[in-house]
Amino acid sequence: MSEYKPARPNSIGGQALIEGVMMRGKDKISIAVRKPDGEIDLKVDPISKKHQMAVFKWPIIRGIVALIASMIIGVKALTYSAEFFVEGDGTEEKGKFETWLYAKLGKKADDVLLGFSLVFAVVFALLLFGALPTALVSFLRGFIENSVLLSAIEGVTKIAVFIIYIVSISQMKDIKRVFQYHGAEHKTIHCYESGEEVTVENARKFTTLHPRCGTSFLFFVLIISIMLFTFVSWDNVGIRLVTKLLMFPLVTGLSYEMIRLAGRTNNPIVRALSYPGLMMQKLTTRQPDDRQLEVAIIAFKSVLDEAEVESV
Repeated sequence: MSEYKPARPNSIGGQALIEGVMMRGKDKISIAVRKPDGEIDLKVDPISKKHQMAVFKWPIIRGIVALIASMIIGVKALTYSAEFFVEGDGTEEKGKFETWLYAKLGKKADDVLLGFSLVFAVVFALLLFGALPTALVSFLRGFIENSVLLSAIEGVTKIAVFIIYIVSISQMKDIKRVFQYHGAEHKTIHCYESGEEVTVENARKFTTLHPRCGTSFLFFVLIISIMLFTFVSWDNVGIRLVTKLLMFPLVTGLSYEMIRLAGRTNNPIVRALSYPGLMMQKLTTRQPDDRQLEVAIIAFKSVLDEAEVESV
């Protein structure tokens, strides 16, 4: 386990998109996309300050707020990048529901559709990684009475489902490209943190694994949920599922604090806890080519302030 000690610590994070990268800095969000004609489209927007209330900066709560904000920003960025690759003339015909929604709400329909997308994503994740493992393990209650053992089996099942899901989608050609951009995002941030000039040549040599990655965050969610849910009764599966759902914000908040800590410290315990998540990134990142690194670097430099740009 190599030591992680950035020369230029920062909180910049990103997300891989369709042929592009989104980077989020202190006060700006940038999206760089390699268009079909080979040119790079760059979009930079200021970060909304409406969630800057003091209470949203409290430990645990800030993690819940950050997750919601990241999902909203991520879906918008992914949608933006996908628009460059719509087949035909780019005017995709809307379905009856979308047509009705736009007729009733106008531009606000975009927000409603975004909300539907987020709700669907959350429900899908909760069903696949939460309800499914619990339902499968519940059949063992007639053979195993020890609740701790049942919870341990549920935890292993949950991790197995997660790995199977990642491996399955990684076989898709488009997802492989996204995973390459994910690697480009990490290499770029590593290059900046190392203190070196952020160039394609310099970024090329860094690892695609990063302790502040969303994959590591998800793994922390899995591990923390396993530990907390060990104390939830198996007497009634329905009540167990509802209790897990109610505890999910706490799990999210704790996971966020762990991922923040992992990006700022070399504590052996934190590094050991981070290691499985780093290894999981070997499934969600791929080695990028130079053109992909170029896109990530453009997105990255666009969220730096003037003083920071001069240093890179």
